[in-house]
Amino acid sequence: MHLETILLETTADIATLTFNRPEKRNAITPKMIDELSAALDAIEKTSVRALILTGVGKAFCSGMDLEQLIAFSSHSPAENLELSRRLAAAFRRLWSFSKPTIAAVNGAAVGGGCGFATLCDFTLSVPEAKFGYPEVRAGYIPAIVSVFLLRQIGEKRARDLLLTGRIIGAEEALSFGLLNQIVPAETLLSAAHKLAESLRACSPVSLQKTKKLLFDFVASDVDYDLEKAAADSADMRFTPDFQEGLASFLEKRLPRWAKE
Repeated sequence: MHLETILLETTADIATLTFNRPEKRNAITPKMIDELSAALDAIEKTSVRALILTGVGKAFCSGMDLEQLIAFSSHSPAENLELSRRLAAAFRRLWSFSKPTIAAVNGAAVGGGCGFATLCDFTLSVPEAKFGYPEVRAGYIPAIVSVFLLRQIGEKRARDLLLTGRIIGAEEALSFGLLNQIVPAETLLSAAHKLAESLRACSPVSLQKTKKLLFDFVASDVDYDLEKAAADSADMRFTPDFQEGLASFLEKRLPRWAKE
């Protein structure tokens, strides 16, 4: 499989997917979305027992690439909805993956990157990593990620993160239930592999059926919510606040929001 934005490596029966856009802090692009989904499809057909997800460089994943968002702001509503649906499908694909997944968060996990990190069954993080959903500070909305965040940490904590847009450290993310463990940077990948290897003691069929059981409990509600979230995300790209958020970022100034 030819991949450009993601690296795929398989050692024994453990696969590692690595976001590979370090010059852009592993920001999400449509190509990355498609390659992640394709890689997950390919891995699922193998005898791999566990999947590790990590990033190259100093960031795990910094969320959507703003250059891509700028480009899509000039596209049609239908094209924007299609992009949002592709992103929602990628999140759902990782969330419903039949084999155990482990995020090894090597740095900042922001916006959609925080979504990818915390959607895994297990999330390990270096102490220096930062987490959060800063969309409201940039004239955007954390629509798709909110579908999963509400179910992960509850409404009160989700409101805290989503409405303030604040960025939190690893210790607070651990207390919120977004992480399973904080480990030193030099042992992050070895800790992820050790966890993956420990899962070998479990029946692979039992693991897959247990994951499917948990998935089936809420799948229909998640699918309904994701469709609405994708539409809301696409619609937001045509608002004055979104355009102002992009302009302020490009011009390196504070946004000047219009009064309602």
